Amino acid sequence: MLNDDALTHDGLDVTQGSGSVLILACGALANEILALIRLNGWDHMSLTCLPAILHNSPEKIPDAVRDAVGKHRGDYDHVFLAYADCGTGGQLDTLCEELGIQMIRGPHCYSFFEGNDAFSARAEGEIDVFYLTDFLARGFESFVIKPLGLDRHPQLRDMYFGHYTKLMYLAQTDNPELDKMAQAAAERLGLAYERRFTGYGDLATALSGLTA
Repeated sequence: MLNDDALTHDGLDVTQGSGSVLILACGALANEILALIRLNGWDHMSLTCLPAILHNSPEKIPDAVRDAVGKHRGDYDHVFLAYADCGTGGQLDTLCEELGIQMIRGPHCYSFFEGNDAFSARAEGEIDVFYLTDFLARGFESFVIKPLGLDRHPQLRDMYFGHYTKLMYLAQTDNPELDKMAQAAAERLGLAYERRFTGYGDLATALSGLTA
């Protein structure tokens, strides 16, 4: 498994692949995408990732994507963007149209992991829910607590999370240790805890359509 701290702050250089498809992804999806590549024998795919911490400044994501596509697309027949909208207000979709590449449909990874249709059906009743994925359960301290300054100023917790009532762990894998981490995160935020297994959801579907 790749180091989550490195994926958060540095991203991932291009993995070795023998094929013609490059997946340009958020670092938060690296381990899941590599697992799917191994599981399905998709040896026509390579992967590179931008730092996951860009999610804390989503206005920076489109320019970072543009730069990465410009850097790599000459080496591949196809580039696929493994991001959803991710807080960019439709800018990634517009950029993909401009660049002639495809991306994952949906507002964010919580939605496509659960499946966009299922997530949309639940959304109205879960406006007070804070979501974690496997990546965020493992990296809760470095991706949530420290960037928000809660390690230094825990009194800010209610300002950030006072409107939430529940932490929902959307689990990609059955891992008791991650379940414990997610429960600990809920306790730290003073929220009720629930776990919902999703597997890889629409991520697997999107990648399965990328032929050599």
